[in-house]
This record gives sequence, C-alpha cells and structure tokens, in this order.
Amino acid sequence: MTVLIVTGTGTDVGKTVATAALAACAEGRVAVVKPAQTGVADDAAGDLAEVTRLSGVRDTYEFARFPDPLSPHHAALMSNRPALNFAETAQRIDDLDTEYDTVLVEGAGGLLVPFHSEDEWTLVDLAHHLNAPLVVVTQPGLGTLNHTALTVNRINDESLELAGIVIGSWPAQPDLAMELNVYDLRRMAPQRELGGILPAGMSTMRDFRKLARAALAPQFGGTFAWTVFRQTLHV
Repeated sequence: MTVLIVTGTGTDVGKTVATAALAACAEGRVAVVKPAQTGVADDAAGDLAEVTRLSGVRDTYEFARFPDPLSPHHAALMSNRPALNFAETAQRIDDLDTEYDTVLVEGAGGLLVPFHSEDEWTLVDLAHHLNAPLVVVTQPGLGTLNHTALTVNRINDESLELAGIVIGSWPAQPDLAMELNVYDLRRMAPQRELGGILPAGMSTMRDFRKLARAALAPQFGGTFAWTVFRQTLHV
C-alpha cells in the first residue's frame, strides 16, 4: 500500500498528465484522488476524467469542486462552499490506502497552495500526516531552476521524501535553455536521476500507456534512461 503525492512548481506544468502516466504504470489496484478541483463547472469533466481517459484507471475520487479558477481556499470562499477539512481529507485518503495498492494524490497548483482559508493547510501537511513521498512536476524552460529548487528545498527542509522530479512537457525541438536546464534539474533529483521526461502533447498521442512507460523512470514502473535521453541533446 503506497500513497504518492503529485505536486508541481506551479500551474500548467503537466501535473494531470504526469498523474495519468504514473497511474498507467502503477501495478495492482490503483486509485487517483483530486482533493480539490477548481476552475471547472459542476457539470463539466475535470482532471480526473482526463486521468481516466489517458490511463484507463477508473477508481477516481474528487472530494470538492469549486468553479472559480483560483487556489482552493479562495475558490471555496468565492463559491460560498465549504473548504476542504484537513482531518477529513487525510482520513479519506488513509481509508483508500487500505483498499488499494497505490493511491495517487494530485494537488492543486504548487506545494504550498492553501486548501483552507483558516488553517491554511497545504500538501506539506498532508504529506506529513500520510508519510507520503512527493513527485514534483516541473517545466524545462526559463524560470524552472528557481521554482524547482525552492520546491525541492522546502520538501527537504520538512524532512519529507522526494520521490522524483518529472519534466511535464518536453518539446520535440527544445531550445538551448531547456537543454541546459535539464542537467541542473537532474542534479536536484534523488540520486541525481530524473523521475521521467514526458513528451509535449503526450495527451493527444496514441498508446498513452506505452508512452508513459517510456517516459517514466524504473522506480515508477517505466523504462526511461538518462543515458539514452542524453544522446538526443545537443549540449
């Protein structure tokens, strides 16, 4: 039984596709949790529907939905709906952990985004309670080194486990900054090995599960190898 928390260095870095890839490669019974879905109408398909479409995993759990595209604590206030209670959220995930071999928890935004406006709990608190490692999804372009280092340093400062760093969208023709950044991102990762590099547009490509296995490192059930990827770089 394993709980794995997927966070990001910010919004739009590829967390949902990364979560779907992790789900596609996980063995045994898999559940995917989105504690708070924001920016999606009540009758619209959210991130978990995309995870199911891509990975085939159908055991998904959304605890709260807020239509405004805001951080969960602000979105709850604007919608006049109850914000997520930390104890209830943690208990529900604990319960799922007894039923499934792997429970993937996709956060909202970055590591320190609050889920509640009063106690302001974040994924850091959830990771501590669940004793769960974190996967950090990041982008390859300019700005990523600072954002990723800040996230990784906070995880380390909290004595939490960093399971891996995954680049959420690697273009077919990366620019010079991206090719250089990937070396620095690798050095920030556990054992100086990236957890995976997902190709841009992966969600629209055929055979997502095959792509996921090729893009994720062995600790996540994939076959990604830095020595092979390194040969595609020009620097």
